[in-house]
Amino acid sequence: MKSLDLITIGRSSVDLYGAQIGGRLEDMGSFNKYIGGSPTNIACGAARLGLKSGLITRVGDEHMGRFIREQLKREGVDVGGVATDPERLTALVLLGIRSEEQFPLIFYRENCADMALSEDDIHADYIASGRALVVTGTHLSHPRTEAAILKALELARKHGLRTALDIDYRPNLWGVAGHGEGESRFVESGKVTAKLQTTLHLFDLIVGTEEEFHIAGGSTETIEALRAVRKVSNAALVCKRGAAGAAAYVGPIPGRLEDGETGPGFPIEVFNVLGAGDGFFAGLLKGWLEDADWPTALKYANACGAFAVSRHGCTPAYPSLEELKFFLERGVNQPDLRNDCELEQIHWSTNRHRNHGEDWPEYRIFAFDHRMQLEQMEGYTLERGGAFKELCLKAALDVQEGRSGYGILCDNRIGRRALHEASGTGLWIGRPCEWPGARPLTLEPELGSDYGGLGEWARENVVKVLCFCHPDDDAEMRSDQEATVKRLFEASRRDNLEFLLEIIPSKVGPVDDETTATLIQQFYDIGIFPDWWKLEPMKTTAAWTNTIAAIEKNDRYTRGIVVLGLDAPEAELAASFEVAAGFDLVKGFAVGRTIFGEVARSWMKNEMRDAAAVSEMAKRYRRLCSIWDKARAAAREKTA
Repeated sequence: MKSLDLITIGRSSVDLYGAQIGGRLEDMGSFNKYIGGSPTNIACGAARLGLKSGLITRVGDEHMGRFIREQLKREGVDVGGVATDPERLTALVLLGIRSEEQFPLIFYRENCADMALSEDDIHADYIASGRALVVTGTHLSHPRTEAAILKALELARKHGLRTALDIDYRPNLWGVAGHGEGESRFVESGKVTAKLQTTLHLFDLIVGTEEEFHIAGGSTETIEALRAVRKVSNAALVCKRGAAGAAAYVGPIPGRLEDGETGPGFPIEVFNVLGAGDGFFAGLLKGWLEDADWPTALKYANACGAFAVSRHGCTPAYPSLEELKFFLERGVNQPDLRNDCELEQIHWSTNRHRNHGEDWPEYRIFAFDHRMQLEQMEGYTLERGGAFKELCLKAALDVQEGRSGYGILCDNRIGRRALHEASGTGLWIGRPCEWPGARPLTLEPELGSDYGGLGEWARENVVKVLCFCHPDDDAEMRSDQEATVKRLFEASRRDNLEFLLEIIPSKVGPVDDETTATLIQQFYDIGIFPDWWKLEPMKTTAAWTNTIAAIEKNDRYTRGIVVLGLDAPEAELAASFEVAAGFDLVKGFAVGRTIFGEVARSWMKNEMRDAAAVSEMAKRYRRLCSIWDKARAAAREKTA
């Protein structure tokens, strides 16, 4: 048994994608940051499709190198082959989308980390752990990296791996085009052709565009180029032809490109061709490694390529396996896939954990995002309120001890320093948007009237909004609040932030076993799909059953529910936990005043010192965690 399905080797960079569409790269005002480089993209795309993938490359010993390593882990890619180079910087690429035909890009790769890959980075045991080795052509352009590639291929043959080549021809990375010609896809070069042809016999599968086969075969006539490649390689050849689809050639090359084996194409709008070939290759590898026939493998490949050309970025555009299956069963509803709401919801919800941290089974959240409650306490000032929230964070970290499954809710108005200090600690971080106590719902002024303030948020922050609402609300109140939540939800998605919706009907009117479920359905009906729900503790099994049924009916990919506390005594919370813990969709709690309320009142009046405040809050938080864990264990024991 092999621990990895495939190992890719070669380029790894940070892609800075211009956020503005249709303009020159010179005029870009902001950029989105993604991981990039063909082998990196392929490894991530394959992992999204359920393949166990690994990457061999080098990154710098700096922030961008750590970003690549961390993002690879989030994507599910093994980083056992990723070396850290203490002397060189991680490669950068600046890209833009000008039109359907123009995609300007600049490679910043002078003496970059991945081009220092050497034979010393290739380890036999790592190669032996894979079923297939995927090489990209750029690393054949330099003697040091070529030696690393050849060693990896030799070990792959020794240990029985399949081998594949993505020709990946970038003329300026071979030194046959200038720095400003990053967009160029083809420049004739006998030197490049000769170099490629010395290695083509080492592969079982070779993939490229028509232009890439032109450079590999030394001819601008595609059939002639394919035949030249066939003379030196028995590999299966897959030629990508853009809108004309792709074809596989096994054995002699026919007289027409159309006579190869093909798979179905998809009539979609071309928005961004950058990275489309890597998405295509990931889909192809899924079929190839499953020993599917070529029409099936090419169907996967063409579908993954269709997703890639329809979205912004490379790796972020690639589909999950669930998304691919849905798309192949349903088909194309509209050609601009990025605007297909049903498809985009599946894309977001099945890939979000890759971008926003772990998907834990339990969430124990210390909520100290309260503002109004602190402001009303004797001795409160903005400075003291901020200092107290730093103590809350210390208590949370004392309980967390670096473990997963713990989190905080913290605001930016009073708790700014604590909120920023929490970044990178491994805590789940929720951040409130609502103006405290407002009904109809009003948001914090810092967001701005267009909610553009979300653009300044750290990407690990979860947008949390509390709405006091009830099924009996009059039409005007309901319309007003729903419109605010909808705008906030859409703004959150635009800025790639997860969204938590908290609803509290008991503060508005009487509740029964149907109240929360009815409200949840109302929000789904207007197109709001929260990643998280934060709900009042419900006293009956029927109420929880109805609530969960409403969520699962509309969104089977939801992150789940956390139970709020409402300043309830510990014994009352324990009773509510016992009911809630019996439902798997309830992932834990988000409790605040039960933990910090009494401590805050004493501390604000200088009746308690910092250390004692931290200790007492940690004790209460730890005890609530224990109560929840015991309730969950008991519930699971009952169903075992």
